[in-house]
Amino acid sequence: MALSKLSSSSSLSTNILKPLTNSFFLHRPISTDTTPLTIETSVPFTSHQCEAPSRSVETTPKELLSFFRQMATMRRMEIAADSLYKAKLVRGFCHLYDGQEAVAIGMEAGITKKDSIITAYRDHCTFLGRGGTLLEVFSELMGRKDGCSHGKGGSMHFYKKDSGFYGGHGIVGAQIPLGCGLAFAQKYSKDETVTFALYGDGAANQGQLFEALNIAALWDLPAILVCENNHYGMGTAEWRAAKSPSYYKRGDYVPGLKVDGMDALAVKQACKFAKEHALKNGPMILEMDTYRYHGHSMSDPGSTYRTRDEISGVRQERDPIERIRKLILAHDLATEKELKDIEKEVRKEVDDAIAKAKESPMPEPSELFTNVYVKGYGVEVFGADRKEVRSALP
Repeated sequence: MALSKLSSSSSLSTNILKPLTNSFFLHRPISTDTTPLTIETSVPFTSHQCEAPSRSVETTPKELLSFFRQMATMRRMEIAADSLYKAKLVRGFCHLYDGQEAVAIGMEAGITKKDSIITAYRDHCTFLGRGGTLLEVFSELMGRKDGCSHGKGGSMHFYKKDSGFYGGHGIVGAQIPLGCGLAFAQKYSKDETVTFALYGDGAANQGQLFEALNIAALWDLPAILVCENNHYGMGTAEWRAAKSPSYYKRGDYVPGLKVDGMDALAVKQACKFAKEHALKNGPMILEMDTYRYHGHSMSDPGSTYRTRDEISGVRQERDPIERIRKLILAHDLATEKELKDIEKEVRKEVDDAIAKAKESPMPEPSELFTNVYVKGYGVEVFGADRKEVRSALP
């Protein structure tokens, strides 16, 4: 069964303004076959204080093909961000997510946009998965007005409240207690939703994690703490920083699950399982066993504390996009050429988004004084010229 042909001539410039999850289907209607497929996860789940979910995951041809396109878009976007940074069009800190795409995609497949997500500074792909656009991503990276934070947040501070995405946080581990606070609000309002608070293995030894987890467990909050274990906290291997790198067990009295974070279907299954658990029983820890191809940030070449053979070995054996590609081909859902065509289209979409982002203006100087105070209390200044700003200041 091959991909269906284009039935519309929607322009790419329109697509880059649309959320990731919608633009895929509007721009190139891929297979709409929703016949269930049951696929086994790459490796078994490992559980702590709970029964592991089934390895058999239900999916559809449509979902697998959307996984492929979404992850290809994320991969291309991050590679393009690398080039923009080296061209000095992106300044400051920049942490890339290539290699870890299955976590963002699988998590979205297992939950809804009513659920909340909060993460650290490696946030570009999580934002895109929540429904953000390529234009918003590249505009924000370059400090432009059309960015998701209007060019004022940069790489580490993406945000999309209308889809339950609460950032993008630069302080290591600080998002975890905030995430538990979101879960407290969800329980208080009885809206049957949960919060996924993501952090890396480098933040797993933070005291605030254990303090927040204790309160979440005490109050049975619907909080799922997700450790994206890419095995290096900056340049430090996990075994050098943690006496017990089995992060899914670190909650002690809180159940945990270790998941192959390079397998989008395993992530989907784990997130569905964790959501059901959290709504009934309170918090849970998910450890996503994943890997980043880039260094910790753009200032880190990523090759001084690990070998190039290690990186290429993961690419060859565990790459999340290649895993989905093989499933699609094995089930005859598309041809090699059709998948390559999707990748070409993705490259064009990314290039068009970058070109449009470069045309976006910089924020006005007066924007320095906005979003500082809460509206309505007589202390905020909007759109003021310098004279008005001076008179408003003490």
